[in-house]
Parts: sequence; C-alpha cells; structure tokens
Amino acid sequence: MLAELNHLVASLQKRLSNSLPGQEAHQLAKVQSQTPFSFFNSIETPVPASVLILLFPKDNDIHFFLTKRTDAVEHHKGQISLPGGAREDGEQLQETAIRETEEEIGVDKNIIQLVGGLTPFYIPVTGFMVHPFIGWCRKRPSTNIQIDEVHKLFTVSLSTLLDDQIFQSENWEIRGQEAIVPFYNFEGRKVWGVTAAILSEFKLILKDMKL
Repeated sequence: MLAELNHLVASLQKRLSNSLPGQEAHQLAKVQSQTPFSFFNSIETPVPASVLILLFPKDNDIHFFLTKRTDAVEHHKGQISLPGGAREDGEQLQETAIRETEEEIGVDKNIIQLVGGLTPFYIPVTGFMVHPFIGWCRKRPSTNIQIDEVHKLFTVSLSTLLDDQIFQSENWEIRGQEAIVPFYNFEGRKVWGVTAAILSEFKLILKDMKL
C-alpha cells in the first residue's frame, strides 16, 4: 500500500495547488432549518484553528483518524472530529494541526509529512475559523490518546469515505429548532457539522482525481 499512498500524496499535492471545491462541498454538509440560527460570534473576528486529515496505509487501504470527543472539552462535547485545535501564539497554522495531533492522539510529530491544505471553514457557534490540512505517514503510527479530550479513537478508510451510501441526513432538534442534518454514517458513528464539511471537500477532491 505504500506505493499507492505515495501516488495519492503526489496527486493530492498537485491537485491542492489548483482551485478547491470548498464552497460546493461545505453546502453539501450544511445544516438546514426553517428559522436561521443566531450566534454571538462574528466571522470578522475569527479565532484561528487547524485540524489534520492524517493518511496512512492499513489493511490494504488508506485510512485516517477520527476522534470522539469527551464531555469534558469546552467545545463540541461528544462529537466526532478530526484531531486539531486552536492556534498558539507564534505558530503557523500547519504547525498547529501537527502539534494538536500529537497532543490529542499521541502521533509523533516528527513522522508526519504535510501534503497541503483545504478550504478554511468558519464555525459561528464557537467563532473558530478552522484550517484543514492533509498529512501522511509511511505506516500506521503509534497512538496514545489524551483521555481528557479524546474518549475514543478510530480510523476510516478512503474507500468507505467514497461510498455515497454512507452520506445520509436526518431530522434533528438543534438549539430548540427542527433541522435537517447531513452526516457521514461510519458504522453508526455520525459525523456532521464542520467535520462533515471538511470531509465532503476531501471526498470531492478524491473523486475529481479519479483515483
């Protein structure tokens, strides 16, 4: 699988240097409600943050990590997300994504190689402007979760992400309002919101590359 991963990385680096389908992809994952949600935060004063899609070979496929957050974290309690967090002073955004991955799930930052970045996504409920990055490792890295932040760590294959049948929607109640919520159903784990938006862009790029 290493040869396939190397080919994917080279193809991604080339594709990410061109225009990205962020706007289209983010709309696919947008929560729909009859009454618009109101938030106190403004896109004019965002808090910079980063997340990482970390690719690695496993079981004759290429996988990436997702985490189920604990109920002790400040934001997005219990939700499933990519490793990441807020930028610290003096950091480049890609450094944030790699540092947070090491802190949250224990992957040695020295073995992570960066591929490139996707379209930033603003989260009005928290005020974060999330900058997604793609990285890779030559083999499945050792992990050690930060139990205060991460309840569970699991992996998803690219073939699973590319399966259109797992992208579903349901009627939920959010902030007291009825809403239609699109999500990825990874064996009963429902991934929605910003993480679904980021994965939707990644999926469109992979399909565009026709790998």
